[in-house]
Amino acid sequence: MKISIDEKRKKFRALHEEGCFILPNPWDAGSAKILEQLGYKALATTSSGYAWSCGKADGQLDRDETLAHLRYMVQSTNLPINADFESGFSDTTQGIIENVLMAIDTGIAGLSIEDSTGNTEKPLRDISDAVERIRAARVAIDQSGTNVMLIGRAENFFVGAPDLEDTINRLKAYSEAGADCLYAPGIKTREQIIAVVNAISPKPVNVLIGWDSDLTAVELADLGVRRISLGGALARSAWDGFIKTASAIAESGHFHSLNTSVSSGDLNNRFK
Repeated sequence: MKISIDEKRKKFRALHEEGCFILPNPWDAGSAKILEQLGYKALATTSSGYAWSCGKADGQLDRDETLAHLRYMVQSTNLPINADFESGFSDTTQGIIENVLMAIDTGIAGLSIEDSTGNTEKPLRDISDAVERIRAARVAIDQSGTNVMLIGRAENFFVGAPDLEDTINRLKAYSEAGADCLYAPGIKTREQIIAVVNAISPKPVNVLIGWDSDLTAVELADLGVRRISLGGALARSAWDGFIKTASAIAESGHFHSLNTSVSSGDLNNRFK
């Protein structure tokens, strides 16, 4: 039975009201269906995971490709979908408004706007510029009359500028500009996470766990984290298995590495 877009959005917002949930990141219909079967309550797209599946590097997908992917993912599952919408695909405030409205039209339940530039010489936007982009996204959501959640992302730790004070200042500014949930991908230590959670409270904080972390979901919940996302980690895990298996066959001419893979019967049963 298909769940309506409005119901998905209500469920997604309710997940942020208390407790802590894991928000894994599928990149196609199959991975979304598996995650739904495993009992996850919501999903998020991954710009990197989908780009790799298209034979491209992260950041090389344009707005229209991303919008088509969002619509496809929303239609692939009964779970709410949070959209990785990068920096909004426009250099103007009006462009952000128009693009966010198009993203909302795909049926997503949440949408993130990040403050990175893609320019190695100046990897982060000025806070004033980034704030205006969050405000523009807020205007679009309010204009749409939907319950879509807005996530503000401070990319400091992702782009080689790991300044916790600036990260927190940015997240506070994005919160004041209308972000419903705040996200600083790349923060890892308990001290960093606690500092962000305390600064942003009572709004929910998303923490990315993708590599090099010994924190469990229970421990993150105890630190006050409201949601845990995986970014491109599941896609990287899938590519890791593919590359290692294919490389072993190419190098040895033996096929033993195929013996431990999931069976066709199992996959067929999962997708019936």
